[in-house]
Amino acid sequence: MKFYIVFDNIPFIIDAVFVTLKITIMSFLLAVIIAVLVGSVRAMNFSKTLDLVLMAYVEVFRGTPLLIQLFFIYYGLPSIGITMSSTFAAVLGLSLNGGAYISEIIRAAIQSVPVGQFEAAESLGMGKIESMVYIVLPQAFRITIPPLVNSFSSILKESSLISVLAITELTRIGQLIYTRTSRPFEIYLTIGLIYLLLVSIISISSWKIEKKLNGAFER
Repeated sequence: MKFYIVFDNIPFIIDAVFVTLKITIMSFLLAVIIAVLVGSVRAMNFSKTLDLVLMAYVEVFRGTPLLIQLFFIYYGLPSIGITMSSTFAAVLGLSLNGGAYISEIIRAAIQSVPVGQFEAAESLGMGKIESMVYIVLPQAFRITIPPLVNSFSSILKESSLISVLAITELTRIGQLIYTRTSRPFEIYLTIGLIYLLLVSIISISSWKIEKKLNGAFER
């Protein structure tokens, strides 16, 4: 085994880790914004037509492979005059895909809040949007923490697919180093371990945050 090849390329690998984390964080934040809007609107049943449109969005992005979605956004849309940078396409693809999954988490969390909370908000003169923002979403937030962390981890791992857009993230740098050195075992083992380390850090951080929040709610 020639692990010195990995050490020789550490600066490039570290840069790729930062690119991966940057795109993952941007994609996750945008996905959460999309999910809160979609999940809240679907839970409130504003309009049957709007609900059908949002349901179609969720089913399309959950029912098709992320790789195809990325290809369509980056390579397909330019054929109808919509062009974008590879980074923007990656963030858009990951966030739309992640938002579809997370919106169901948000919707389920909202629906788990007792109906009495909605009725109490209405008795205080709050409308649907006000009661959702000030009463329901804060209560639903604690329920969503574990699945949201899982979603973040999923987006982090799925970001490996954006290597097809020639973005020099973690998987792409592994491919480039392998092409130059012809040492797939050492390179891909290292890349896999880095992903595992990142996901483990996220999981541990989530556990600590959840523990603190549970303590705060119990007081």
